[in-house]
Parts: sequence; structure tokens; C-alpha cells
Amino acid sequence: MTLAGAMACLILVASWAGNDYEWTSPVILSLIAATAVLAMLFVLIEGRATEPIIPPTLFRDRNFNLTTAASLLVGVTMWCDGILADVPADDLWGGCHIDRPSYGADDGHDDCRIPVERWLVSKYGRYKWMPITGAAFIAIALVLLGTMTPETPLWWFCVEIGLLGWGLGVNLQILLLIVQNSFPDRVVGTATAANTFCRQIGASLGSAVIGSLFALRLIDIMRERLPLDAEPRVGDISSLTPQGVLELPAPVRDIVVHGYNDALTPLRLWMAPLALIALVLLCLVKEVPLKTTIERDLVPDAFSARAADGRK
Repeated sequence: MTLAGAMACLILVASWAGNDYEWTSPVILSLIAATAVLAMLFVLIEGRATEPIIPPTLFRDRNFNLTTAASLLVGVTMWCDGILADVPADDLWGGCHIDRPSYGADDGHDDCRIPVERWLVSKYGRYKWMPITGAAFIAIALVLLGTMTPETPLWWFCVEIGLLGWGLGVNLQILLLIVQNSFPDRVVGTATAANTFCRQIGASLGSAVIGSLFALRLIDIMRERLPLDAEPRVGDISSLTPQGVLELPAPVRDIVVHGYNDALTPLRLWMAPLALIALVLLCLVKEVPLKTTIERDLVPDAFSARAADGRK
């Protein structure tokens, strides 16, 4: 309950602050305080629990800390993966592709990943280079998507999406492998869940923050460019559909298309440094040889002590 409450308050702050409410408003300040209090309570409860949801001992492992931090950063960039769900159709306004401010589900990542990846890991046992390469591809894709214009050819847009999907797929899946390879069988599920949770928090924060910034930028741009008597009104811009844009008069349609592009593309550039930070963190990961046995009875000292306390 404390974990869910803290994360809910955090996401609301990311979504509302500077958009629906001022940063200094009582609502935002209360949510920030609630986030801090609930997070501290969660840490205290987990430290005393016999079977904690996220055992503090997990954070004694270097690879777990590095991969979890990288997963959170990459999770923020998953917001751009939402474009994979918006397949261009009907000319889509002469090549302009409007993204929705959301992040893609994990189901799409396996489809974007090169099948030979699993074979390479199984055959050679070397995996560290894969998430590093994936983070580099994510950064490159974000930069390319951040320079997109309404005149960008559809085939080039698909190349950029492919780079992003490949980078996300290789990066996130191998990060899970590193975590699972760092812990014995009895705690591997907990470690995997904790890593996945941090990734999803990053994705939720990315969706909230970038989506909020996109909406604010779009409204400001439309206020500057749309005539006062133009249809649709500025307040209705965010609810437009591709078909709705196609039905607009040509002068207004051009303003809307370029407005969406100018409001959205810089945000991708802003996220590219996050992928580069993740790349640096992953360079510090220690490549541990892949396990060939199930360690049912081998437990690290930290977990042995906790298990002994539980038996007592």
C-alpha cells in the first residue's frame, strides 16, 4: 500500500505540476510530501518485514543497481515506443506522423529484436555488449526522430522506428538476463520483479512528464499560429484524429501538422541523454559467466542471514 501510494503520488506530480497546477500549489506540494512520507514508510517496513516485496539486500549487488538504474532511464524513453502503435495510413498528411503521448507495452519488444540474439548469448555466453549497443541505438533513434519533419519520407521514418524498437528489445531483455544471472534461484523472481517495476516506473514517468510537456507546447504553438476564428479551437487540438486533420481546410491543416511536429520532435532530443547515461552505467556492469546449474541451495550471505532469522 505504501509503495503503490508513493508511486501514484509521484506520477500525479509528474502529470499535473506546471500543467494543471502550479508547482507551488497546495495540491502539488501535498503530493510531493505524500510521496516522500510513503516512500520512507515503505523503506522502513521493508527493512523489518520477514518476506519483503523488494528486499533491501538486493541493492548490495552492483549489477542489480546498475541494471535497475539503466532500466529506469530506458523506461523513460519507452514513451517514444508508443509510435510503434500508430501505424501511418492514408498519406497521413503528406508524411507527418503524430505520436500519442504514451509508451509501448513490452509485448512489442520481442517482435523488434533480432532473433539471433538468443542464439548468440546461448552459444558464446557473452552478453554485456548487447544492452550497451541497445542503449546506443536508442540514443541514435531518439536523435533521428527528434529531427523529423512533415516532409520526412515514410521509409526513413520506419528505419528510425526500427532502430528504436531494436534498441529497446535488446537492451531491456538482456538487462533482465543480467539480473537473473546475479541471484540464486530462490530470490531470482523477486529480483526480476524489482527490476521490471523500476522499468515500468520509468515508463510511467516518461509518459506523464513528456505527455504533459507535449500538451503544453502544442497549445502554446497553436495559440500563436491559428487564427482566432479558425476551426478547430485550440482547446480541441489534442483530440484530433488523423481523419479529422485530413478534413480540415488546407491552410489550417498545414498549421496543425507542423504544430504537432514542432511540439513533439524536440522532446525526443531531450530524452537522448538519458539513453547515453544508461549506456555509461551499463559499461560498468561486471559480466558474470552465465549459470549452467540451478542454484537451489546456494544462497548469498545476506540472504542466508535473513533466511536464518526467519527460521528462528
